[in-house]
Amino acid sequence: DVFEQLQHVGHKKIEFHISTEIPAVLQINSEKEEKNGKRVYLYATTEEINNTGFGRIFPAPSSNDKMETEEEDDEIPSEFISRRDLEKNRLSREEMEKYSVFKNYEPGDPNCRIYVKNLAKQVQEKDLKFIFGRYVDFQSEVERNMFDIRLMKEGRMKGQAFIGLPNEKAAAKALKEANGYVLFEKPMVVQFARSARPKQDANEGKRKK
Repeated sequence: DVFEQLQHVGHKKIEFHISTEIPAVLQINSEKEEKNGKRVYLYATTEEINNTGFGRIFPAPSSNDKMETEEEDDEIPSEFISRRDLEKNRLSREEMEKYSVFKNYEPGDPNCRIYVKNLAKQVQEKDLKFIFGRYVDFQSEVERNMFDIRLMKEGRMKGQAFIGLPNEKAAAKALKEANGYVLFEKPMVVQFARSARPKQDANEGKRKK
């Protein structure tokens, strides 16, 4: 009887302890779960923020641009200038405005030949080939034959050059990337070369009138 009573009392005490401890344990667990839940939520939100942030900061396009430039530089032989070096030594638009040679600058009518002026005395054809050769596919015989450099070293045309590129697209890219590039401490002025064809067309138009 005594043992049975003790067992009943023990059960009652255990039941009371369980009833009092369960809510405390549940509270602790729930608090832990809430904390853990908050932490998980925070991690999720930070990841989401990072994802959205990357989208807003446009790292994807910039990384793509980097990949494209790296691919371009990889495709371009090391004997020619890299796009990074071109950008590094090129004047900004604000800087160009300070130079008189860019005062009335106009790119001209697009064609496959470009005109370069404001060249330093020590510039040689190999220097121009180093810069503009990157726009030519030398594996192609056609493009290789179309690539032509004429550097004027004497007379009034001194410090100027005419460069023939494979096509209009290559010439436009060369103009965009090389205009304002500082070569031997002088910024190059790159424009589309004037073509004689438009003048002939104009004359023909006048004759027809």
